[in-house]
Order: sequence, then C-alpha cells, then structure tokens
Amino acid sequence: MTNALFIFGTRPEAIKLCPVVDALRKHPDYRVSVCVTAQHRALLDQVLAVFQVRPDHDLNVMTPGQTLFQSTSRITAALEPVIEREQPDVVLVQGDTTTTFCGALAGFYKRIPVAHIEAGLRTGDRYQPFPEEMNRLLAGRLASIHFAATPWAADNLRREGVEDGSIHVTGNTGIDAVLHVARGLERGAIETPELPKPLDASKKLIVVTTHRRESFGGGLESTCRAIRRLASRPDTQIVFPVHPNPNVRATVDGLLRGVANVTLCEPLSYVPFVDLMRRAWLLLTDSGGIQEEGPSLGKPILVLREKTERPEAVEAGTVRLVGTGEERIVAHASELLDDAALYESMAQAHNPYGDGAASGRIAAILAGAVAGGRAG
Repeated sequence: MTNALFIFGTRPEAIKLCPVVDALRKHPDYRVSVCVTAQHRALLDQVLAVFQVRPDHDLNVMTPGQTLFQSTSRITAALEPVIEREQPDVVLVQGDTTTTFCGALAGFYKRIPVAHIEAGLRTGDRYQPFPEEMNRLLAGRLASIHFAATPWAADNLRREGVEDGSIHVTGNTGIDAVLHVARGLERGAIETPELPKPLDASKKLIVVTTHRRESFGGGLESTCRAIRRLASRPDTQIVFPVHPNPNVRATVDGLLRGVANVTLCEPLSYVPFVDLMRRAWLLLTDSGGIQEEGPSLGKPILVLREKTERPEAVEAGTVRLVGTGEERIVAHASELLDDAALYESMAQAHNPYGDGAASGRIAAILAGAVAGGRAG
C-alpha cells in the first residue's frame, strides 16, 4: 500500500486538489491522507464541504495579521509531526502558496518525493505575483514529479533543467472542479444557491475579484474608480465578493460602498461563485484560477495585472491583460459591453487549460511513477 499525503491551505488549492484526492482514493493501492494548514480558514472550509473532503490533520496555524516570516515558519514546523506520523511515500502540493512551498520543503527535509501539481507557471519576474512566483519556483526545485497543466508550462520546466521524464502534461485540475459544479447546476443535480442579490436579467453582469498584494494601494484604488464608472452605465450590474484581507476591504469599502449598481458581498462559497460566473457577462479579476475557469464557462476575462503566469488564454484570445489603470479597465470593458462581435470572439475562444479529466490522469501517472520507483 502506498501512502499519499496531500498538503494544502487555501481555497484555490482545495478546489484543484479535492478532485485529485477523490481520484486517488479510488485507486486500490493507495492510502490517502489530507493535511490542511487553514491558510484561508473560512474560504477553505467552504470548498472542503462541497467536495466532502475531511482533513485528517487540521493545523489551523494562521493568525490575523501575521507576516510571511511568521506563517512560513509556523507552517513548516507544524508539518514535521504530521509527516512523522503518516510516513508518506509521496507528498502532494499544488500551485504557489506559502503552504505549497512549506509542504514541498517539509517533504524534502524528510527525503520524501514531492509531486507538484500545476507546475511550471512563470511570469519571469520574481516579484510579480509576490510571493507566489518564488513559491512555485522553489517548490519546483524541491519536487520530484511535475504535473504541468499545459505544454507551455512543461517547456518552462525543461528550460530550467528539470528532467523530461519527471514532467507530465495533464490539463488543469481546476477545470475538473468547475465543470463538475457547472454541469451539476445545469442539470439540477446540484441545487442552485441563493446569490447575494437578485440579478436584473435586463442588465449585463460584471463579476469582480481582486486580492493580489502588488495591487494594494494605488492599483486597487484605480480599479475601484473604474468600477464606479462602469456601474454608472444603465446596462450594467456589478457583483464584487470582497476578499477578507483588510488592505482590500478598507479600499473597496471606502470607494464602492453604497454606489448604485454595485453589490459588495462576503466571499462566496465555491458553488455560488461558479453559479455567479456562469451568469456573468464579463469577469474582472487578478485571480489565477479564474483565468482558467472563465474560458471553460465561455466568459471573457479582463485580468487586473500587468503580467500573468497563464499566457495561454491570452494567446487563445479569451483573456486580456489590462492592469489596474482606470482608463484601460474602462476602455476594454466598454468594448466588450458594446461590441457584440468582439464579445463573441472572446467568449467562444478555445480553452487551453484542459478537458475536465486531469485528476484521473494525475492519479494514473502517480501510481505508475511511485510503483516503478521513479518518484525519488
């Protein structure tokens, strides 16, 4: 029996790892355990409930306002007794969070093979996004098995000297998750949730999310000013689930609270948010996951960043990088609101991130790699 330990802590990690947990649990030769750090406590718990994943270890190490120094040291120290107890044959981490880096480091310290899911994403700028770019670079150096979502990500790893035989292109597991929920909503297998506010069917819905550290301050302020201008149009309605980070909340509340046609709400659990996305006309976001999910749902996306580690959707034509400048956001959003031909060209662009079957591929590849002794 092979012991696999999943380590994750945020909502995006949970969304992308829960389908893999499910796929690997169906494999007869695997014993699966799950450890969460609760880097995002409430947001994480929402996703675990949707996918019915119960953690075997809940470290709950996060405290309000803690620094990256504090979170990194606390997570790493808390993982040591978990690994000693579970004695895993492989540690699985996903993406680019502080938990990702700490999980990979803990596996390395114990000389346990690390499998990195969604490996190979790069912007080429160690400070954008911060600290995610360095987290995924370091996790990649510590990992033995690399599951890249796309050929572009796999090529990034090869250019960094990663052995070709340890790289596997699988598609993105986030697509597995979003399609599972969206299809369930469409056929009534998943109950349609109540949204923050009744939507006006005569207006075009713009969904906004933003939380990146590099946008705090001036960038977020100009984004909010752009949202105010878009909300002044008679044909739009805006729903903005506001991230709990106080740097986000203070700015958003100050500039958008009480603005007509703008609904500010608490972060939504996963099913309501997928439902909101599938009803949207347009998505404005700095989220990496939404850059992948939106094309699966046929939604154009304006990315509130200057650089992205997911250029495939930009090249495919379903995503545009617009940054946080007020004029650029308004200009690009207005184009998509007013130009039906442009809108359709983006909405119908090919999704480069997968077909919804990545988790099964990862489980099959992992079983073969560990059984064949190629994971070390």
